[in-house]
Amino acid sequence: MSSQSKIESPLKILRSGIAKNTLVKVKGGSTYVGRLVMVDSTMNVVLSDCKEVVWRDSDPEVVADYGTVLIRGSQIVYVSVNYEFEK
Repeated sequence: MSSQSKIESPLKILRSGIAKNTLVKVKGGSTYVGRLVMVDSTMNVVLSDCKEVVWRDSDPEVVADYGTVLIRGSQIVYVSVNYEFEK
């Protein structure tokens, strides 16, 4: 009998990232970086100190500063928790 490790759900991992810097890429191509405030069961996320970022020649550039935002889970392509963002 082999022992199998239990796989954690993506939602549980995402919830463990609350209060950490987070990058969110959405279907429209935009990328947002901010502090993860909240996640619900449909993966809607709330980011505080949210900035829209684009990469030019491998360097991140802030194009907008939004403050606190809600991003719908249905629009999210991927999320990176504990993201280190250097301006």
